Amino acid sequence: MTSSTTYSAPSRIAIITGSSSGFGLLIALNLARQGFVVIATMRDLSRRTALEEQAAQQGVTDRIQYVQLDVTDEQSLATAVQSIYRQHGHIDVLINNAGYAAGGFVEHVPMQAWRDQLETNVFGLIAVTRAVLPIMREQRSGLIINMSSVSGLAAFPGYAPYATSKFAIEGFSESLRHEMAPFGVKIVLVEPGSYRTDIWDKGLSSIHTKPDSPYQPQLDAVLRYSRHSAEHAPHPRQVADLIGRIVNHKHPRLRYPVGQGSGLLVMARKLLPWSWLEWIIRRATK
Repeated sequence: MTSSTTYSAPSRIAIITGSSSGFGLLIALNLARQGFVVIATMRDLSRRTALEEQAAQQGVTDRIQYVQLDVTDEQSLATAVQSIYRQHGHIDVLINNAGYAAGGFVEHVPMQAWRDQLETNVFGLIAVTRAVLPIMREQRSGLIINMSSVSGLAAFPGYAPYATSKFAIEGFSESLRHEMAPFGVKIVLVEPGSYRTDIWDKGLSSIHTKPDSPYQPQLDAVLRYSRHSAEHAPHPRQVADLIGRIVNHKHPRLRYPVGQGSGLLVMARKLLPWSWLEWIIRRATK
């Protein structure tokens, strides 16, 4: 009599920051449907209700774990990452999605608002990345996807803090991709255009300005453009679907511009003189 034992491959483990809404929520559902064990992290676990409800509807409740993680608290996030690693023994994908948009003309944005923007969007992303790098380096495998933006390719007036943070992520990701290539760890930038997420609603509601600002006419024009773009933007599921494909790609490229205006903007930056691009942006926000 002979017996055989069937061994199944362990589930891939994906950590997603900022997964309570928007891109993060949809990415979590997409990867869970693919069979990943998704570690859905968020600063406030009381905001996980929407993800829990949709996970139940899609039959993937058992594939999503919820972990409290504040990307601006380096000690707590290091503890969280080590706990995830001890439980699962490997980390295959990190999606750095946590972030927000701060706006206002440079002269009117308080320095603390600049610091807060960079603390979350840049230093928080770097801190989470540093926490998983030793694990992925030792594994000699892994994928880190950094959520950038078209604002990391071309900056519009009125969103200098947000654009500054995304330009920083572009440079950080380029350097990191070089550093991790010998260890089999892949670094990818996803650069969405405008989508129907709440990031712009929050950004528009917290624009920094002052009474009788000399910039008010231009700011009003920028806000009209932003509202119009948000109202006519595609569904963010498009971005989640893209990431769902990237995680299965053996050799992903560095940059993935996606969505409304992103491809056109990339081509414009490559082909047009800066003065032409500047004129186009001025026309769009006039």
